[in-house]
Amino acid sequence: MSTYSITTPIYYVNAEPHLGHAYTTIAADIMARHHRRLGDDVFFLTGTDEHGNKVAQAAEERGLTPREHVDGLAPRFREMTGSVNASNDFFIRTTDPEHEAYVQRFVERLRAAGDIEKRTYGGLYCTACEGFYNEHDLVDGKCPVHGTEPVWLEEENYFFLLSRYQERLRQHYLEHPDWVRPRSRYNEALSFIEGGLDDISISRKSITWGIPVPWDPEQVIYVWVDALINYVSALTYAQPGADLESRYWPADIHLLAKDILKFHAVIWPALLWSAGYEAPRSEFIHGYLLMGGEKMSKTRGNVLDPFAVIEQRGVDPLRFYLFREVTFGQDGVISLEGFEQRYNSELANELGNLVSRVVSMIGKYRSGRLPGATDIDGGALAREGEAMVAAAGGQFSAVEITAALETVWEFVRRLNRYVEEEAPWKLAKDTDQAERLDGVLHGLAAGLRLVALTLHPVIPDTAIEILRRLGQPHEPADLLLAEARFDRLVAADVVAAPSLFPRIDVEA
Repeated sequence: MSTYSITTPIYYVNAEPHLGHAYTTIAADIMARHHRRLGDDVFFLTGTDEHGNKVAQAAEERGLTPREHVDGLAPRFREMTGSVNASNDFFIRTTDPEHEAYVQRFVERLRAAGDIEKRTYGGLYCTACEGFYNEHDLVDGKCPVHGTEPVWLEEENYFFLLSRYQERLRQHYLEHPDWVRPRSRYNEALSFIEGGLDDISISRKSITWGIPVPWDPEQVIYVWVDALINYVSALTYAQPGADLESRYWPADIHLLAKDILKFHAVIWPALLWSAGYEAPRSEFIHGYLLMGGEKMSKTRGNVLDPFAVIEQRGVDPLRFYLFREVTFGQDGVISLEGFEQRYNSELANELGNLVSRVVSMIGKYRSGRLPGATDIDGGALAREGEAMVAAAGGQFSAVEITAALETVWEFVRRLNRYVEEEAPWKLAKDTDQAERLDGVLHGLAAGLRLVALTLHPVIPDTAIEILRRLGQPHEPADLLLAEARFDRLVAADVVAAPSLFPRIDVEA
């Protein structure tokens, strides 16, 4: 059995979770579910990033201590993972004592490798980014990410000698051309490396809310170093009494947004090498969800609460819409209007209505019993269905989630055309066409089963419900992609039920 380890970035708890956090979490969940159905041994990690000046400031504004602040907000992020139906294996908090102890051991290894020096440093510091900028990196004198003016910060810190790893990083990129995807992000990171790397400050003296530097407790470890180490530290205590490092590290893929590319694609592998670890096997950088043309951001205040969206429309429609509407890896505009259009046209009309029609026709023409396979059961349909499964499976494995959905949807539309072409209501009127009617109904049910199995990583509850209505087995072993064959439809009674996706009255 192969292993597959996937992570989200850990989310900063300076404010409530929003749809952007849900987006990355759902993407990781889709990949985790896909690899489980391939039979892989999967570890899916997510969690919260709880140290640093930004958290301390947010706590002060609320009249709370940093600990009170993070203890109040971290459960909201854990709740978010449940709300989006994420199947994560562990939820890490960087205030976990096990993580804090691991971080101190990790930075001690950097020091033992001779990669830590103490220096005085001054620079333009963005609190929202928790990072320094050069003047030429600013846009009209402001942070290019948050649009706020950085402040000058000068103090004596410990530095990690990142410059020592410039050539090794460059060689790693050249030897692993798919290490960072999409290609545009690979080129961006490689360009940054080839432009020359400066050593980086990995501690702060002016901040108290953080993990103390083990050899100098007057300083705390820079929040980004603390945060990155979670990907390894979690493996040492996710299962009590078990160390999962050798089983799941290096991680197969880090999923993250493009604003934290430098930390993950440049600094993180160098830190790992210095400490004696392998780099992760790959990183996939997705774009931003835009509302009104702007990135969703707590700083800008243009966020959409995923809890409210899910309460109003359900989790599977949200999961479907985000990855159907926006090509994964690119920026994309989302809106309530776009959601309603996709929901009505594709989920309600094309998939939901197809399920209802097939179940209804089997109920009406065959007393609710799925007819067995016949010599007239849509041989072309079987070939198209299994080709869809193979193509979409490959696209999921390549993290081409949007393309996989398009592949499935082409087959959904093919099934709808098949209903119109074969017109079961006409065949039912001619007793000489009984065998053909059986073949058509069997083919439609078998095709829908393939759709359900292929869509399961994206809309898991809906996929299970489709299988249930078709009377098909839906235990975990039944959901393996190896079971997605046209001839695996089992004899059963169908179950009539209300529409999967009741249409939204847009005018109302």
